Amino acid sequence: MPFEFESTDINGPVVIKPRVFDDERGYLLESYAEGPFRERGLPTDFVLEFYSESFKDVLRGLHQQASPYEQAKIIRCFSGKIYDVVVDVRPGSETYGQYISKEISGENKHALYVPEGFLHGFATLSDSALVHYKVTNQFAPDHERGVRWDDPTIGINWPVNNPIISDKDQQLPTLQQSIYANQ
Repeated sequence: MPFEFESTDINGPVVIKPRVFDDERGYLLESYAEGPFRERGLPTDFVLEFYSESFKDVLRGLHQQASPYEQAKIIRCFSGKIYDVVVDVRPGSETYGQYISKEISGENKHALYVPEGFLHGFATLSDSALVHYKVTNQFAPDHERGVRWDDPTIGINWPVNNPIISDKDQQLPTLQQSIYANQ
């Protein structure tokens, strides 16, 4: 099998560990294969891929898209290192408001599957990081939603001292102030 799929402490997100073939020339790995993903119950209907480059201490998130533009996504860091976070905001979930975090890097070559119903964000731990997103729905700016990165009710222990955050992300509501609180 070209992948090892590792469950997390919250039902839904999955760490994807590809089989890496490396030698003195470099390495080769499969980043996606429909069959193994389908067998694991992960989506195979990805419609959009994009990259972001972020510099040290940049923190992006916490974001998701609302209905009818929900996105499941696979997050991979091709170079550098990020602290990746997903927060459960599924209505009625036993783990609502809880998060998991994983270090994803060009070195460990892991990816994180983020299902619909989860907020996503990351902080850059290296001088720069090239992050790849593979998503199951188009980006719809009018349906973008989010929660503050430093929401005390979620209590994420971000490993950056002075995060660089966009003005837009600074204006996001807390979980209790957000649309999720009324679901």
